[in-house]
Amino acid sequence: MLRLVVRRLLQLIPTLLGLSVLLFLWLNKLPGGPAAALLGERATEADKARIERALGLDQPVWVQYGRFLKRLGELDLGTSTQTGQPVWEEFARRFPATVELGIFAMLIAVAVGIPLGYFAAKRRGSWLDVSAVSGSLLGICIPVFFLAFILRAVFAVNLGWFPSYGRQSTGLNATEVTGFYVLDGILTGEFDAAWDSLAHLVLPALALASIPLAIIVRMTRASVLEVLGEDYVRTAESKGLQQHVIRGRHVLRNALLPVVTAVGLLTGSLLSGAVLTESVFAFGGIGSFLRTAIDGRDYPVLVGFILFIALTYVILNLLVDLAYNLIDPRVRVH
Repeated sequence: MLRLVVRRLLQLIPTLLGLSVLLFLWLNKLPGGPAAALLGERATEADKARIERALGLDQPVWVQYGRFLKRLGELDLGTSTQTGQPVWEEFARRFPATVELGIFAMLIAVAVGIPLGYFAAKRRGSWLDVSAVSGSLLGICIPVFFLAFILRAVFAVNLGWFPSYGRQSTGLNATEVTGFYVLDGILTGEFDAAWDSLAHLVLPALALASIPLAIIVRMTRASVLEVLGEDYVRTAESKGLQQHVIRGRHVLRNALLPVVTAVGLLTGSLLSGAVLTESVFAFGGIGSFLRTAIDGRDYPVLVGFILFIALTYVILNLLVDLAYNLIDPRVRVH
């Protein structure tokens, strides 16, 4: 297992280097150049030349790329043109909110999607199967931001069951340890704060989980149907093995392989696609910060976000590989 982790990490080096080249070329091909992007459309040529000298943009391309790599290695992503604060600090402050929301949304999608897809396959053609397939199709078709508005209007504004915005109620004065508010409330024993934070998570997490839930249901159903027709399942049934043994050891374990891959990719898409959901609920994570960065042409923030998403996918791919090794012993042989 350790050898696998080391090998996968070494394979990621050329991937990250290739991404750094693409990012560097993108920065240098901005309309009018990076100096114009920083100064704005009304900048004079003298102002652009002064900024280029100050930033080293008048140096050869390979020198600029070397400095770019050095800054990335030092986690120096520059300064946000909106807030005037280092991009790394802005991300570190908002990162827990987006991760907390993404994890909670994926927990909902997995906890509901896998059992629902399994039982829909076991009862193929029943009302449960038809409802699961129809509901998953509806979940894929409804835009996330539209569902977020509906959930907020119905369950927050009209019924008042859940908070309508933010991560915690104002005036709560909860102790912050890790930035993950639910976890902080549990660690500090402030269970009222933990429950309040969990209540703020419910609606945005449901909206964000809609598409992953639909995909997991359909993939689990299709995978289980395929496995149920395999000879080893019929052999296990003919031997008189108990259903829970057949279900756990033979059906689910083999059917989960493609689902694990989907969960890894969907988790990455949740973290990168939380922009609209966080904006609707004023959640204060990376997604809402990115939206204002796009509006304000805050390129250092956009570069940091691209790197964040790339690293997220890299880590998730590694975790998917490790999960494959745990689920399928045949993978370990190779």
